Amino acid sequence: MSSSLEALGLLIKKVQHRHHRALDARLGSLGISLVQWNALREIDRNPGSSQLRLAELTFNSAQAFGTLTTRLLRMGWVERRPGEGRATVHALTPKGKTLLRQGQELYLEVLFTSFAPLDEDERAVLMRLLTKMLDAELPVGPEARGTSRGARSS
Repeated sequence: MSSSLEALGLLIKKVQHRHHRALDARLGSLGISLVQWNALREIDRNPGSSQLRLAELTFNSAQAFGTLTTRLLRMGWVERRPGEGRATVHALTPKGKTLLRQGQELYLEVLFTSFAPLDEDERAVLMRLLTKMLDAELPVGPEARGTSRGARSS
């Protein structure tokens, strides 16, 4: 059983890695990386969010996201604005909005091609199953020991 769970985990990781490589290549034609484009997308989707929240949404540490936003500021794709209290919030510049829109078109093309082998019903089942997995609590840290029966996979 554990080898089939490992194989399943590896397949999920391979699909994600394939998406990442393809998106990085396509977005590179615009002069932006997937990590940078994803940050623009989350800044746009979550106006007024703290830098810590944006880090979480982009799968970055707070420190990594701080470095990333410094780069985005330097490129002229985002700007900082005063938020509530001492908080600082980020917003896209017109140049950042254009890159986001152009990148969205490429993003959808890559996903369309990737999921093309699945029909609409299969995509719906896959979405439902992955959502079910993500909705379930996954213990982390010391309390997770002994719960996986040796079938750890990423």
